[in-house]
Parts: sequence; structure tokens; C-alpha cells
Amino acid sequence: MSKFDCNKVMPRYSAIAIIMTLVAVFVLGKTLYTMTAKHDYWSKVADRVKKDSVSVKPIRGNILSCDGQLMASSLPEFKLFVDFKAIREAKNDSLWDIKVDSVCRGLNKIFPEKTAAAFKRDLTEGRKKQSRNWPIWNSRVDYNTYSEVKTLPIFKLPSYKSGFHVEEYNARKRSYGSLAGRTIGAMFGAKDTARFGLELSYDSILRGTNGIIHRRKVLNKFLDIMDTPPIDGADIVTTIDVSMQDLAERSLINELKLINGNVGVAIVMDVTTGDVKAIVNMEKCVDDQYREIHNHAVSDLLEPGSVFKTASIMVALDDGVVDTSYQVETGCGVWPMYGKEMKDHNWRGGGYGLLTLPKTLMMSSNIGVSRIIDDHYRNDPDKFVRGLYRTGIADNLQIPLVGSCPARIRMPRKNSRGEWANWSRTALPWMSIGYESQVPPISTLTFYNAIANNGKMMRPRFVKQVIKNGEVIMDFPPEVMRESICKESTLHELQTILEHVVSQGLGKKAGSKSFKVAGKTGTAQMSKGTAGYKNGGTNYLLSFAGYFPADAPRYSCIVCIQKSGLPASGGGMSGVVFHDIAEGIMAQSLKLDVTDARDSTSVLVPDVKNGNILAADYVLSHLGISTNKTWGGSYTEGNPIWGCAEKKGGRSVSLERKQMQGCRYVPDITGMGARDAVYLLESRGVKVTVIGRGKVIKQSLEPGHLIKKGERCQISLK
Repeated sequence: MSKFDCNKVMPRYSAIAIIMTLVAVFVLGKTLYTMTAKHDYWSKVADRVKKDSVSVKPIRGNILSCDGQLMASSLPEFKLFVDFKAIREAKNDSLWDIKVDSVCRGLNKIFPEKTAAAFKRDLTEGRKKQSRNWPIWNSRVDYNTYSEVKTLPIFKLPSYKSGFHVEEYNARKRSYGSLAGRTIGAMFGAKDTARFGLELSYDSILRGTNGIIHRRKVLNKFLDIMDTPPIDGADIVTTIDVSMQDLAERSLINELKLINGNVGVAIVMDVTTGDVKAIVNMEKCVDDQYREIHNHAVSDLLEPGSVFKTASIMVALDDGVVDTSYQVETGCGVWPMYGKEMKDHNWRGGGYGLLTLPKTLMMSSNIGVSRIIDDHYRNDPDKFVRGLYRTGIADNLQIPLVGSCPARIRMPRKNSRGEWANWSRTALPWMSIGYESQVPPISTLTFYNAIANNGKMMRPRFVKQVIKNGEVIMDFPPEVMRESICKESTLHELQTILEHVVSQGLGKKAGSKSFKVAGKTGTAQMSKGTAGYKNGGTNYLLSFAGYFPADAPRYSCIVCIQKSGLPASGGGMSGVVFHDIAEGIMAQSLKLDVTDARDSTSVLVPDVKNGNILAADYVLSHLGISTNKTWGGSYTEGNPIWGCAEKKGGRSVSLERKQMQGCRYVPDITGMGARDAVYLLESRGVKVTVIGRGKVIKQSLEPGHLIKKGERCQISLK
């Protein structure tokens, strides 16, 4: 190339370089502009087309009864929204203007609490604001309601055209309503977090693990792309028996209403396993209705009263300081105790006088029990309290329910000078009869359950298993807390005494004519804090704790009722509830074989109606009844085989085919059931009117009558 040619080309390359430089500067400037001035705008655009790390909630596990019935489960609930910007972007504003009245009328039919005009005002406001999440209804709705809204005009279009979208929640529903509600637990609806009960105690198992997705907008549609799938929660199998729970609730509420009680507790426990089969906590509300507000059964630290006397006598018998022949003087029902008066419940009637040790429990004598304990432990009270601890009544049961507390039984303590620091001379006699200590009902029941279980103390069990997809992934076997709470001889003596409390003593109303019951009554005045026991109206804690059947214990039960004023009787009020629960449970558990109910002298042959002889033969043969078939007669007009049945002696029936006339004539239907009679008549073109039930005893058209078109026959059954 010549020099002249090079000079001509150079300016051309320079121009291209300048243009390229300018383009690069423009691109760089535009990039900087987009990254700075337009940053917020494009961030919002990006948020509309994608969303990273969206948490996906798993399905919460179910809570099941002991036999697998659903007690709490998760069902979907929805919050309904409209995205008005999506409607505008889909260019459906004109369609909205046309259909908005129809939409509002439809919403009014679904939600009658709000008028169509109010819906229109509300939706119009959302449209003016161009809200992307304008609520249609302020609370969650179930799937059926959501489906109804989805069928309304506009909303039935795809979400990117209609703007209709939802937020889905896993709502917690209890299949049996309030049954065992305080024990099963509940959820905070808005937060989907557990509040109390087994829902809270086993939340980590029931809740599962959240998953993660990210969303991308592709072809104007949002797609969910799963990063980490959620892991659904597992199910827990409780020990609660639905039928026993229902029985216990009804029995307790009936008595509470009758005596105007304030609070009622009932617990039923399986003797050998410690399984809590029913647990009821009823409290009177301001509207005079009884509901479960607190779990009093595991949290109430109250002075138990006379049901505690069994533990006191157990300590004395186990230490060998007394035996069942021991006698104690109770006087006229009032006894001075270190400057205070100890009274028996019948002190106005003159008291019990001289009592044997078994009689002190049978008659629930405060004086008798307190004198026995005070006479033998006044110089060594900590020995008595150590004996109480030995019975297990003060053990921490580790109940898996929030608010549960172990019993509080004070141990005597001396200061450096050898003086009692937390003890007085009246503490021991009053502690022995159920005061000066706080024991929740479930601790008392666990103690009585151990007596029924031949001394073996079982930890109360509320959950048996954790299952997932039908497989057991965690097992909670029955747990023995103490192999023995006392000597074997002591146990047998107390079992006999507790039987006599019901059969001969103050616990008669808790007994049953069908099986033996053992237990102990309790009636205690409730302290009002610093006000003591005698300020204003007196509140009482009425109790009955025991087990049944006494000769082969299957279940233990405690019933505690708090009420104000007299009359107040542990045996006469709580004992009645115990009786109703015990008899109901034993009746439910009866399993009788039908063969046991047969009378060998009776002839077990059913009454067989005239009619389809083939059907009768089939049923009788499957009942084991032989049939002597007589298949004579004619078989005409394509009708089924109709005949009569005749009872014979023993276990056989003679079936005989009955000759039927042609289809133009009315057949004889006497003795048939309604189905066979109607079939025969209507198959011949006769309209039938049926009166009564049973067998046909009369027909308005006589047998053999020539049938005319449209004729009607009235048949009477009896």
C-alpha cells in the first residue's frame, strides 16, 4: 500500500475508535445511572418477578387418642386477597367495572355479615390505592369457603388475570371440640405457634421442619422452585380414651351444676401402666357455664385434706409403731392439740369415742389419725416426713404439661441452736390429716394407683408413641418410678381398709353393686392465704380417690371439687362422680358373646315372612338353620320364585313355593313384607299405597282380580 493510501485510511480508523469510545462511555454511564438513580425502581421490578428463600411450612402432625382416633389435626385455612395491579397489567379494568357488582353480591351471599354495598366500598378503596394485597375478608376461611369465592366472576380467572390470590395456613382443629382441650392444647392462630398442653410439650415433634423455595416469573406466571422440601411433623399417640374422657366430663359437669361447684377435676388412670385415660378440668365461668380454663389436675397446689390420711397411716404401719389392732381415743369429737382444737366431722353428734386404727380411716377421724401420728412422731417429726417421701407422694412426676408442679411437703429443719426453724408443735398433727402440705390431684392419684398396683408406682403417661407414615419412630413405654412404696404386709392391710371405707365407711356412695370399689374420701377447708380458713364464707375441697374393681384393680380415679359453703361432703359429692365414672367405664368394657345370652330351652328360629323364597333360603342357611324346600308348583311369567314359609320344630324351616297367577291378575301378597309385596304388584302395573309396617294383613284388590290399566291397590301392614 502506498503512503498516500495509508493517509487516507487512518482517519477512517480514528473515527471508528472515537465512535466505539463514545458507545462504551454511554454504556458505562447508563450502567452507573441504573445502579444509582434507578436502583430502587429496578429492585421493585426484581421483587415482582422473583423471591428468594421463601419459607415453606410443613404440615403439623396429628394428635391421636389411644385407639388412633383424631383428637387434633391440621386443616388448611386461607386469607383472601386481590392484586389490583395485576388486574391493570392484564388490562382487565373494564371487566372489573362490569363485574364488580356481581362479585360483591356473591361475596355477600358467602359472608352475609357484610353487605354487598360495604364490599363494593371496600374493594373500590383498594383499587384506588392499587394495592397488591387488598384483603377481601379480614379473617381466615376454610377450604369450602375459599372454593366458593373462587367461582365468582373475575376471581375464577387465572390469578395473573384476576388478581385473586390467597395465603394458606395450617389451622389446628380438634375433632371432639373441647374434649380434653386443656390437655391436648391449642395454637396461637395468627402465629401458628403452640400455646399449651401436649401441643406445646411435643411441639418440636409435631411441628416438623420448614422447607425453602424461590419464585421466578416466567411467561407472566410465577413458578415455585423447591430448594429444600419441608419435612412434615410426626403424629403422637396419646393415652387418652375418648369414651372415658367424655364419660368423665359429663359426670363431673352434672355434679358441678347440681351443687353449684366452682372447680372440678377428674382423672382416670390405668393401674398397671400409669396411662392417663381421662383428665378433666372444669371451671365455672362468668356466664355460669363450665369450661376448661386451667389444668388444675396437674398444677393446683392445694391442701388435699383427708385423702392424705392414707399416706400417714401407711407410714405408721410401715414403721411398725402401730398395727391394725391399735386403738385411739377420739373423745366426743373435739380434742385439744397444743392450744388449738382438733375436730371430727361429727363433733356435734358426740364424736366416735374409742376407735381402732382401721376405723380412723373408715370414719375419716381427724382426731384419731392426728393423735396416732403425734403420739409416735412428735419427738422426731422428720422421721414421719421422710416416711411420707418414701411413699412417693412427694416425687416429681415430670408431667409433660406446662404449669405442672410436684407436691410440696415441708421437711422439718433446725437452726444452729438446735431449735426448729420452720416447725411448730401443731404442724405434725395437722400435716397428718392433709393440711400444712400442697399436693396436686395427679400426685395423690399416682399414690393411690400404686396401692392398687400392689405397691409399684408408675409414672403417669400421656403419650405412648410417635408415629410417621404408619411407622413407630419413637416409643414411650410404661415407666416404674418405685418398685414398692411400702412393705407388702402394710399394703395388704391398707387395701383391706380402703375396701371397708367404701363398703362400711363414709365412701359408700362411691361404691357399686356390680363390683368392689376401694378408696378414701376427703373434705378440707381451703385456706384463703393470710386470711386463714375462717374469714367470711368457707371454701371446701371435696375429694375421693380410689380404684376399681378392688379385687382385681384395672383403673384408679380421683375426683376433686371446689365449692363454697355448706353442705360439703367428699363422699357424698365427689364420691357420686367417682361412682358414675366407675360404673360407666366398667359398662363400656363389657364384652359379651352372643352365645352367652342364648336360652337353651328356647327355639331360635326367626319369623320368616312370605316373599322371595330364594332370599329367605339364603339368609336362613347362613344363620345355620336348615330348610326343607318344597319346590313344587309352577313358575310363570318370568317372576321370581315367590312362596310361603312355615316354621317347624327345632332348628328348621319348611319353605314351599306358592303357585302364582299370571301377570294380568292380582297376586295374594298376604304375609309378605312391604318390599316383596310392592315389587309383585308394581311389576304387574298396579300402583301401590302402603299403610303401616310389618307384614301385609290386608289388600284392597282381592287376589285373582283382573288388573285394569292405572289401578291402585292399598295394602295394610302390621
